[in-house]
Amino acid sequence: MSTPAEDADDLGQAPPPRWLLKAYTHVNVWVYKLSGGRMMNTLAGMPIVLIKMTRARSGTPTTIPLMYVPHKDGVVLVASQGGAPKNPGWYYSLTKNPEVEVTQGGKTQKLRARRVSDEEKAELWPTCVKHYPPFQQYQNRTERNIPVFLCE
Repeated sequence: MSTPAEDADDLGQAPPPRWLLKAYTHVNVWVYKLSGGRMMNTLAGMPIVLIKMTRARSGTPTTIPLMYVPHKDGVVLVASQGGAPKNPGWYYSLTKNPEVEVTQGGKTQKLRARRVSDEEKAELWPTCVKHYPPFQQYQNRTERNIPVFLCE
């Protein structure tokens, strides 16, 4: 997922404050839902889905917008966080609580997320990079093996 923070980093700027990112996320989710996915449906020019998941620490539900790669009847999610040294917070939520609801446009489906093996990632990665080329820059930027989730 490319966020305003990642875009700022790509431009050599400091990322926006965390409170601003949270506020933007809440507005993005609200407008996306209200418009049936017709508005605020992209980040960095790429289409997004809303992922409703259960938070790892609190056990409370949350919905966040994420870039995705279409895959059969589900989606692929890349936990790139712009090549940061740590995984995004949603990585831990999906790992602990893999049952998710994915909203794409006006359609919501219940899916199960699982982190793919390194072998599966090797097969999926070229498609992910073709869909959003900066994923490869993000992988090159970090020492961690960027996790990829398949939601089916």
